[in-house]
Amino acid sequence: MSFVEKVVLVIGASSGIGASTAIEFTKEGASVVIVGRKEDKLQTVAAECKKNGQDPLVIKADVSIDDDVTRIVQETIDKYGKIDILVNNAGIVRFGSILKGNLMNAFDEVINTNLRGIMKVTTLVAPHIIKTKGNIVNISSVAGQAVPKNLLFTSYAISKAGLDIFTKAAAVELAPHGVRVNAISPGPVYTDILKNAGLKSDKETSKPFDQIKTALNRVSTPEEVADMIIYLSGDKCIGVTGSNFVLDNGTLLT
Repeated sequence: MSFVEKVVLVIGASSGIGASTAIEFTKEGASVVIVGRKEDKLQTVAAECKKNGQDPLVIKADVSIDDDVTRIVQETIDKYGKIDILVNNAGIVRFGSILKGNLMNAFDEVINTNLRGIMKVTTLVAPHIIKTKGNIVNISSVAGQAVPKNLLFTSYAISKAGLDIFTKAAAVELAPHGVRVNAISPGPVYTDILKNAGLKSDKETSKPFDQIKTALNRVSTPEEVADMIIYLSGDKCIGVTGSNFVLDNGTLLT
């Protein structure tokens, strides 16, 4: 599958799924824009992309800040003149619950990044991606499909449930313009998301993943999700829009 002459904007590309996605797209010949909040990690990803013969545009930005989102889109258009594919992978976890009294702080921060930020990016990218009749892939989660066992993840689950609805709504609205919009809902994936949420040690970071039982008795890698993103972005899925693909190894949610 070739993406030569395609411009791919990857939001949340400093590590994990986003980083793997950017690297894999460069292997397919795409010009890639990598966006994230951590400059040092973005430069590490950029170095891997360069090994594939592509020098990505690096943008340090936070999608929860409206001015940053405007800058992301403007810098991309200034550099490449178009956007063919948007991968909305921005996502954070913050812990909070009703009884602990910190639910709303967690909710506001998570929603601003995981849902509002993605909606803002999509809104500003839409006129450009309509011109290329491109497509959008949103990274959701199986957490958005059931009440989480650990209620400290309530805000995260709500944000992903909202993203699922936004994906379907955007697919309906943009379909007449030739733009496809789909989501991928991974189960447990080995990434830095829990470490970034404040868990300190490698043991603490991996333990929640290892406790999740799956039918296949395994946890996915970021590369597996990236492969599905690339597949959905290609012409082999030209008739697919408004769908949510679950990649969870048979996660047992109940």
